[in-house]
Formats: sequence, structure tokens, C-alpha cells
Amino acid sequence: MRSAYDGLARDLLLSAYPHCPNHHQPPNPELSGNSAGNIPFCLLRRRRITLARPPPPPPPPPMAGLLAPPSSSSTTLPFRGAPTLLSLSSPSPASLPAQIPRRGSSDIGARSSSRKGFRRLRISNVAASEVSSTAQAKKLAAKDVQRPVYPFAAIVGQEEMKLCLLLNVIDPKIGGVMIMGDRGTGKSTTVRSLIDLLPEIKVVIGDPFNSDPDDPESMGIEVRELIMKGEKLPSTTTKITMVDLPLGATEDRVCGTIDIEKALTEGVKAFEPGLLAKANRGILYVDEVNLLDDHLVDVLLDSAASGWNTVEREGISISHPARFILIGSGNPEEGELRPQLLDRFGMHAQVGTVRDAELRVRIVEERARFDADPKGFRESYALDQEKLQQQITSARTNLSLVHMDREIRVKISKVCSELNVDGLRGDIVTNRAARALAALKGRDAVIADDVATVIPNCLRHRLRKDPLESIDSGLLVVEKFSDVFN
Repeated sequence: MRSAYDGLARDLLLSAYPHCPNHHQPPNPELSGNSAGNIPFCLLRRRRITLARPPPPPPPPPMAGLLAPPSSSSTTLPFRGAPTLLSLSSPSPASLPAQIPRRGSSDIGARSSSRKGFRRLRISNVAASEVSSTAQAKKLAAKDVQRPVYPFAAIVGQEEMKLCLLLNVIDPKIGGVMIMGDRGTGKSTTVRSLIDLLPEIKVVIGDPFNSDPDDPESMGIEVRELIMKGEKLPSTTTKITMVDLPLGATEDRVCGTIDIEKALTEGVKAFEPGLLAKANRGILYVDEVNLLDDHLVDVLLDSAASGWNTVEREGISISHPARFILIGSGNPEEGELRPQLLDRFGMHAQVGTVRDAELRVRIVEERARFDADPKGFRESYALDQEKLQQQITSARTNLSLVHMDREIRVKISKVCSELNVDGLRGDIVTNRAARALAALKGRDAVIADDVATVIPNCLRHRLRKDPLESIDSGLLVVEKFSDVFN
């Protein structure tokens, strides 16, 4: 009865699919003894009848790299979704650890999505490694190549400006320098070239305020408390920093504000130091200072007057030292500077355009050499730079040994009195500048020539302006000095 049923089913199937060329071939010789052994295998597949599970195919070789070039030992595997074949190298110890996973018959339905996701993961991994290696290469290249700075010793002319800058480096207590002059006279270039001559100072490691471990006046509050407890803080030496204050800076960036990252991640109030903290015991340079906003001028006035920066905002009350050399430059045609801020600058340098044709040609040629080969140009002035740096270091060391006679001090104060200079800053700055000049020249005593050199720069900007006066204020100072010191 069962054989008759099988025969009837076979006839029906053969009549339904007479076009199959393989209906007479059994799928497997082992199945010939079964009742359905004579049914063509193609018909069984169309009826979705599984008589026996076929043996699994051998696993493909592990993939060494998706983008590896073909070699003699490579295996060609089909890549789904691509019109060509992708060559995969044979495995090696240095190859990537990921391999093509082995799938069974139950994974046939999810094979397409898994393979696509696996392909995307492999490509992203390769791209990430390439990007990271490129970033590391850029960082290494950035360490070797730095922004070239025009050498200070190569600057032609402008002796008054260069002298004022050097004296402030020797004695930072002079109070900075204000440089006013025409456009294109090298004001910013001269100031930024000073960075190569700045000496090294001793600072506490990890302190954002560049605290001096030996000077309590230059310490932050936390460092001072630790030292008072008897703790020994690690210190190191670093170069004096020069901080640029852009005209578009905000008050929060200048003074400092609350650390938003720590407030969101840790839930604590922390202070994020600003530019004034970074400039402590360094140089704060403001280009086009006469165009600075009034609220930033008020911040500079407060910090320059007290030497400390106090921040009161968002529930934070903190004070830190902010003693810096304030250097400003600008063009008088673009606007005058507020008298309150002008008085905070220790010295004033007047810069004019060079009129000598030979000197102008020399300046143009030197600049062309620097633009063509900055590294070679700097190397040609390396010896002069080193000599000047040693001279500055020696002057800073011997500054405390320079003395000034009382007679010279009295005459300086008499000049300031007869010129109707407001306050005593003119007297103090002139004394300090004269001592710094004597130390720069290698002397241990101040003479009248030292005072004659620096007193116009110390008093010129402190005189009251008379709109009807046609004579330069610097010439008035020179005339009064000649009368008193004669």
C-alpha cells in the first residue's frame, strides 16, 4: 500500500515537472534504499523536503587584512555586493586578529546583514588606525618645526624701543613699556623677537600661576599654604612666557572663570585660570592697545595696580598673583590711550619711520633674507643672540649690586617736580631704569649719562598735555634735565 502511494506521488511529480533534465538522477546513492530514494533531488528541493543534512563546507582561511594586496599565497573569495573578487592574504603573526566567523545552516537568514556589518567594522578599524598614525606623524613634525621668529639682534635701528624692552627684561619692576609709532615700523616684530632673549625662572611644578617657591609675593594661595605647613614642593626652571592679549578677548578669558567641564562631570566648583594667571611673572603683550575695550582696560588697571587678580563670579571667590611686564603698542593716529592706563606703563618709546635711504635698503634686504630662509637667517645671528642673552643674564644677576648716589636721586626728583609730574611713579621708574642701564653696561654705580638716557622715556607720557604746546614732551624733559644736572 505504501509503495503504491509512493509510486503515485512519483508519477504526479514527474508529470508536473517534465522539463527537469536531472529527474532521473538520485541525489545520493545512500538514499536509494529508501522509499523516496527514487524521487529526483531537484523535486525534493522544490517541495522543501530535507532527507539528510549535507556535510558543512570547509571553513575559509582566516582573513589577514581587508585591503591587503594579493600575493602568491592569497585566496580569492567572493565579496557580496561587489562586481569583482577581493583577494585576501594568508594569515600571518602580524595580521589583524579578526577572522571571518563560521556559520551554520541556522545562520543563513542573517548572513547578509552580518556580513555587511562585519565589512563596515573592518573598514572603520583600518581607517582609524590610519588617522591615528597620521596624527602622530603631524605631532612629531610639529615638534621639529616651530614658528620662526625674527632675531632681536637683526633689527636695524629703533634703538630707543630696543633699549626700553631690554631694561624691562632686566628689571620687571620698571612696569612695562608703551610703544607708539607709525605703521610698519617694526613694533610688533621687535616685541615678539624678545622671546628668544627671555631668561629662565624657577617655578613650582604643576602650579597654573607660575609661583616662585622662594618669593612669597609671587606665590599662589595654595602654594603658600603648603609651604607654611612645611611641605617641600617640587620645582623646575622654565623660560619667561609671553602672552598675547587679543583685542576680541572676553573678560572671562582674561580674568578666569568657573571650570564648566568639572562642574558638569564632577559637580564641583573649580576655577579655570585666564590669561592674567598665565602671564604672572611673564610678559603680557597688547597689540593696538589704544583700541582695547574699556572693560578690559579696567581689568588691566586693577591687576597692574595691585599685582593680584581677584575673581568674584558664579559663587567663586579667588585671588592669585598677576605680576607681569605690560607691553603695549599702537598707532597714535588710531586714537589716544586713556591717561589712567598710560600712567601704568613704566616707560614710553617713540618710534618713527626711518628716513635714511641706505638704512631703509638694508632693512628691506634683511627682511627678504629672512623670508627666503628663516632657519639659515636665524643661524647667522645665533652668536649675536647668545652674546646678548648672556649680557641680559649677567645684568639681572648684578642688578642688586648697583648703587645710586643720593645726589643723583635728589636731582631726579627735582626734575620731576619742576615738570609738574603727577604722583611719584616717575621718580621710582627713573631710578629703577637708570640702575638697570648701569647693570646692562656692566657697571656697579649709576652715573648722570645713565639718567640722561632713560629719563625722557620715563617722564614723557606723564606730563600734562597742553593743546597749544608745539614742542615734543620728550624735548621738554631733556631741557629740564640739562638745567638741573648742569
